[in-house]
Amino acid sequence: MRIRTRDLGRLSRLTAGCAGVAVAVIGLVAPPWPPAGALSDPAAALVPAGTALLLLALPGARRAVRVPALLLALLAAAIGAASLARHPAAAVATVLAGLGLACLDLRVARSRLRVADPLVAGTATIALVALVPRMFDPTFPPGRGPGGVMAPAAAGGLLALALGTILARPETGPLRTADTVAGPGTTLRRTLPLLIAAPALAALVSALAARSGIGRPAAAISTGAVLAALALLGLVGYLVRTLDRADRRQRRLVGELRDRQEFAATLLQSMNEAVMVLDANHRVIDVNRRWRELTGHGPDEPIRIDPQLPPSGSGDWLMPRVDGTAVPVLATVAAIPDEEGAPRAYVATYVDIGDRKQAEDSLGAQNAELRDANARLEAALAFKNDLTSMLTHDVAQPISSIASLAELLRADWADLPDDIRLELATKIDKNTQRLIKMMNDLQLLFRLDTGSVTARRAPVPLLEVAAQAAAAAGADLEIAIEEDLAVLADSGHLRVVTQNLVANALAYGDPPVRIAARRRGDLVDLVVQDSGPGVPEELVPSLFGRFVRGAGLGLFIVRHLVEANGGSVRYERAEPRGARLVVTLEAAPI
Repeated sequence: MRIRTRDLGRLSRLTAGCAGVAVAVIGLVAPPWPPAGALSDPAAALVPAGTALLLLALPGARRAVRVPALLLALLAAAIGAASLARHPAAAVATVLAGLGLACLDLRVARSRLRVADPLVAGTATIALVALVPRMFDPTFPPGRGPGGVMAPAAAGGLLALALGTILARPETGPLRTADTVAGPGTTLRRTLPLLIAAPALAALVSALAARSGIGRPAAAISTGAVLAALALLGLVGYLVRTLDRADRRQRRLVGELRDRQEFAATLLQSMNEAVMVLDANHRVIDVNRRWRELTGHGPDEPIRIDPQLPPSGSGDWLMPRVDGTAVPVLATVAAIPDEEGAPRAYVATYVDIGDRKQAEDSLGAQNAELRDANARLEAALAFKNDLTSMLTHDVAQPISSIASLAELLRADWADLPDDIRLELATKIDKNTQRLIKMMNDLQLLFRLDTGSVTARRAPVPLLEVAAQAAAAAGADLEIAIEEDLAVLADSGHLRVVTQNLVANALAYGDPPVRIAARRRGDLVDLVVQDSGPGVPEELVPSLFGRFVRGAGLGLFIVRHLVEANGGSVRYERAEPRGARLVVTLEAAPI
């Protein structure tokens, strides 16, 4: 579902208006009171600045609204300038913010760059310089935290003011959807909110954790969880954007191939015809220039070949040439009747089908390329849809679990006993490791999809690989493998295959899980068997597919790695119950 441009504009203006209200409220709370001392503090400028932002964010703001907004923005800049001696950093940021609001609708002559963009960027930079050090406050000993160039409330208000100023004009802001050439100003406006949001959100989480009185581990876990979630969302966005760009390239390729096909068809239809006129006794009367070119005759050279007529009607024919060769043509013979209906002359037309056959071959090759391009496009679209579905389903669960557990740990840290804290932290770590494994599997999936995975086969002892898989799984497995049994495979690939098979058996089967191996001539079967219910019959044909709901990427990676090492993998139903996954590889010489 796509969001319309009008809805994005409303969302942008609404966000800017809310930011203006929040800045004004911060300005009312932050300055020292009574009001006599408020004008000496740059935080007092947040009240007129927030009000000006709210007025400018109103849809369809007219002159009656813009003039008061301009005056309030200049008043905020003046208050900031008045406090330059006592609060230099906050005063400079306030002056830049006020001027940015005042110049919001001004542009540099003959360019897309707004005058307000560098002013707002300067305000955001100074506010971030004041806020970012404080996000590390929980990691310092009590009473020895990092300082700042201005009060956190003033810095937060200025940061919100900068973000609201960017969003106040949706037609030129980061949510702009018009398909125009993006310049430096557009890039700045699109990236500045992200640069502001990431450290600001981390700083807010760290500040809330520190002010709530919880310990440094909880603050670090909360901040780390937020940053990890932001990084993962950025990665998902990058992957989806990359797949969408590949989709557009494929569509452009299909269009180019279609244009070539139409051009080749036009050339084919515009070919010249060779014409020969004969009398009733099949003596040549006249020929045209194309006929002479086709048969190898000069412009005035007498005809030196037997002008035999092809069969009546039309069909393929080999036209003789003066050099003894023949050229394939499509020949058509038409009789010119006299008054009595008897043939008095014949007109033979020849179309050189040598070039046409060559063009047909070329078209066939282009059609093959078009089919390949369509296949790649369909595969890319299916891959994008499958990847989006998998990420939405499988990635959202651990992220949601991490966020919930981190929020619980932060909110109830003081009331939770140590064993519950350790349990919650352990669950957060488990979900984080699950995300890390998922990202590693995705990287390996992309390498497999591009064909960049190669196997370096060497003798690998199976007993050692099985023991490593059991240790990695942290479970008590039954291992029945002879010590001298080895296969020819890439050791790293074989470890990944065995660990994925063991993980699949532990996740979807029941104990006991057994790893066994047996030799069959020049081959070795490595078997991982569980005692669970087995795989449903309807899932067996697609069990080793790329995105099978409930199986993740593990079995797809297993199949490709085994095939890269010259082997095969299959599923068998165990008796009386259970699933058997059998990997067959070449045995290593003893």
